[in-house]
Amino acid sequence: MNDTPVLRPLGRSALRVSPLAFGGNVFGWTADETTSFALLDAFVEAGFNFIDTADAYSRFVPGNVGGESETILGRWFAARGPAMRARVVLATKVGLEMGPGDIGLSAQYIRRAVDRSLQRLQTDYIDLYQAHRDDPSVPLEETAVAFDALVKAGKVRVLGASNFSADRLAAALEVSAKLGLARYESLQPHYNLVVRSEFESQLAALCAREQIGVIPYFALASGFLTGKYRSAEDVGKSVRGARMAALLDARGLRILAALDAIAANHETTQACVAIAWLLARGVTAPIASATSVAQLQQILPGATLSLSQEEVAALNAASATPA
Repeated sequence: MNDTPVLRPLGRSALRVSPLAFGGNVFGWTADETTSFALLDAFVEAGFNFIDTADAYSRFVPGNVGGESETILGRWFAARGPAMRARVVLATKVGLEMGPGDIGLSAQYIRRAVDRSLQRLQTDYIDLYQAHRDDPSVPLEETAVAFDALVKAGKVRVLGASNFSADRLAAALEVSAKLGLARYESLQPHYNLVVRSEFESQLAALCAREQIGVIPYFALASGFLTGKYRSAEDVGKSVRGARMAALLDARGLRILAALDAIAANHETTQACVAIAWLLARGVTAPIASATSVAQLQQILPGATLSLSQEEVAALNAASATPA
């Protein structure tokens, strides 16, 4: 990649991140340790610095117990040395089930989980520690106090939320402000050209008003926006095929056609255009994954691709949902 990504602030925090984050859900799942190291090296060498993972990655894979992604990242940091750790903005999450009694956002569990993540990651601090999802069973005050204590202890630099509704995120921000505690500075929502309404209906305005950084996951809709799923035959070649089949409706085909035209105009990939659209919509850093360095190279230019107003409008129209 020729252009060096510009670093931008994450919410109101001092963290400055590249306009694309690497999704570490693939580490220990569809990318083994050797491949993961190669992906991480290539990502950082291209000028990017933002890596997102979670303690629960990849507990969803048969035979895994959770922590696989963090463990691989920790080994990579150990192999590359302190300078690499200082260079990377490391994000992880807490809250999904990791075993009996190990779930949620209670103060007791947060304290236990962060130490386990630090051990697996082979570091003494996490740059961005995120609530993986809302936990209505725990008072917001309890969670806020527990997270604030981690910031004060130096174990965590900045806090973030993932998969929160607008009402619950607003309530959490209000609690933190009232008690004078560190607040959520980022939101990780499900947002892309295919899935728009959940974020755009209320969350987008809240994040803009409160200066919350937005780091959407599934930026490429699990691969659909790369353009590789266009027929029943394509769908049958992938473990994600069943999900892709549902997207091959009239709207999905319109989105692909718009991506094809704009990608051809810029001599780039559909994935790059999908990422550039998110950045044009004002997000901080989309999260995208790859399972090979070749795949990664097809994604990275999206972070510096500039779309015209007409191209953004065309993608908006193609991905609009019926009223």
